[in-house]
Amino acid sequence: MTTTLTNLLDLDPAQLIAYCGELGEKPFRAKQLQRWIHQFGASDFDAMTDLAKSLRDKLKTRAMIAAPGVISDHTSSDGTRKWLIDVGQGNAVETVFIPEENRGTLCISTQAGCAVNCRFCSTGKQGFNRNLSVGEIIGQLWMAEFELRRTKGIEPGPKGERQITNVVMMGMGEPLLNYEPTVTALKLMLDDNAYGLSRRRVTLSTSGVVPMIDKLSQDCAVALAVSLHASNDALRDGLVPLNKKYPLQELMAACKRYLEFAPRDFVTFEYCMLDGVNDSDQHARELLALVRDVPCKFNLIPFNPFPESGLTRSNNPRIKAFAQVLMDGGLVTTIRKTRGDDIDAACGQLAGEVQDRTRVQDRMKKMAEYQEKFGKNFGRIVEIPS
Repeated sequence: MTTTLTNLLDLDPAQLIAYCGELGEKPFRAKQLQRWIHQFGASDFDAMTDLAKSLRDKLKTRAMIAAPGVISDHTSSDGTRKWLIDVGQGNAVETVFIPEENRGTLCISTQAGCAVNCRFCSTGKQGFNRNLSVGEIIGQLWMAEFELRRTKGIEPGPKGERQITNVVMMGMGEPLLNYEPTVTALKLMLDDNAYGLSRRRVTLSTSGVVPMIDKLSQDCAVALAVSLHASNDALRDGLVPLNKKYPLQELMAACKRYLEFAPRDFVTFEYCMLDGVNDSDQHARELLALVRDVPCKFNLIPFNPFPESGLTRSNNPRIKAFAQVLMDGGLVTTIRKTRGDDIDAACGQLAGEVQDRTRVQDRMKKMAEYQEKFGKNFGRIVEIPS
């Protein structure tokens, strides 16, 4: 009979202490083990020289340290680096590293595909297959940190210069729909015996799963970003289908509640700029009214077009004019610089490879056939003047 090995990347600090207890070891052994894994990038138990040989021998027969494998590794002309990560059964997710002068940000995926299906996001058009495990989520950080160090000749361990200073849960998937593994991974990112990141430097981005925003505030409050993309419910219903379940007023109230526990005193609202759809001065004025009671800043994102969306990017003068309305209304507003678009690593472009259990592509194809046969408004809610 073969023994199933425990992947130690799946265990948060408390779980690793409990696991060592099961092996008859004291809690301090868990901290040593955690440092070897997450600070030195070790996957060979024999390399963990300050662990007793008896413990190393136990671990070799019962445990492993296994991150998902890398299928491809591309670096953009601007230094952005994208890895395609194999998560098994024909599924792959993407992880992106964005280097800047004073920091290095890693964009991590939490699901193979995404079931939210926002209209402007190419990930959603692939459909959804499954949630990632803790080891598959934290394994992206583990792989990227030590691969970046290896590339630059920087030693592992606390003395080596940390390459990843910030993490954003903004890759493939909706993090709050894969809640427990995501929070376990967050706890590892924050733990001083692992990556030791500040809560201010870890950002979770959500499309607005209201009950889980409240739960996150109690379990592991990190910086919060919300994919807003619309100034009223009618518009957001079409762009972010989740809005039909959790409309804007409920979402704004959840953001206010979250800020009581958050490490930052504002929420970041992400807003994808879509030509002729959500980018008028009137939309900007509606946003000012919508967020008047929510301390926030806006991050305007130039849309990265893909054929299935039927959408185009707002031009630069329109984006700047939109931003000016928000700034004149007293909101801190930035326009995101597009990074890594030559390797499809820019915002909204992460696609990977997903064996779609939700059959999104089939449904889109069938809808296109019906619209060609019955007219472009087939399947859409059309307002009829009274």
